[in-house]
Amino acid sequence: QVQLVESGGGLVQAGDSLTLSCAASGRSFSRYAMGWFRQAPGKEREFVGTISWSSGSTNYANSVKDRFTISRDNAKNTVYLQMNSLKPEDTAVYYCAARYRSDGSSPNEYDYWGQGTQVTVSS
Repeated sequence: QVQLVESGGGLVQAGDSLTLSCAASGRSFSRYAMGWFRQAPGKEREFVGTISWSSGSTNYANSVKDRFTISRDNAKNTVYLQMNSLKPEDTAVYYCAARYRSDGSSPNEYDYWGQGTQVTVSS
């Protein structure tokens, strides 16, 4: 069982940066791939990026590539989403998710979810 708690959301202006954190409880955090997803009002939950459990390799949606960076600190059971050059279209509730030993880009592939944190980017 893994419990996830996101933090760090807020209201920022376009062009600003923001870092989200996702703290995990439970054992074997290092064996879980971690994904970030987001959901804007009236839209489906969409893939933002993921970091693998083994090599720490990352994969990003095209819409955030070169602006967002995912990292993890297994000693702290925490995964981060560094967001730079934020745009109004990045406004959404951001969720972290965990999947045992395998990453993916579909929300259906993840086993555990946090409650989400709101990010609002004003123009």
